[in-house]
Amino acid sequence: MEKLIALIKEFSRVRDWEQYHAPKNLALALSVEASEIVEIFQWKKEDQPLSSDEIEGLRQEIGDVLVYLLELADKFGIDIIQAAKDKMALNELKYPADQVKGKADKYTAYQNGSKS
Repeated sequence: MEKLIALIKEFSRVRDWEQYHAPKNLALALSVEASEIVEIFQWKKEDQPLSSDEIEGLRQEIGDVLVYLLELADKFGIDIIQAAKDKMALNELKYPADQVKGKADKYTAYQNGSKS
């Protein structure tokens, strides 16, 4: 991961693009790239497979999302792997398997014993 972050930083540095990579701009770019992933699936039926060109487009957009996410995390000194692990631990508490298995309700539906 560190090598990838260094590669991304060097790519931006040699192009003098750091000036454009304020946190707000990175967050906006991340949102745009995530929307481009959504666009690939727009109007497809659930069982409709992606074409090889669409899969390649998906691969590239996922790469873009990761690049912007890593840049944003780096701006704030956030280790994204640890952040994901911490979030999964929190989700484990918010969504106890014995209460939510097979259900898509928001975790607040299970607080204070309102659902079982």
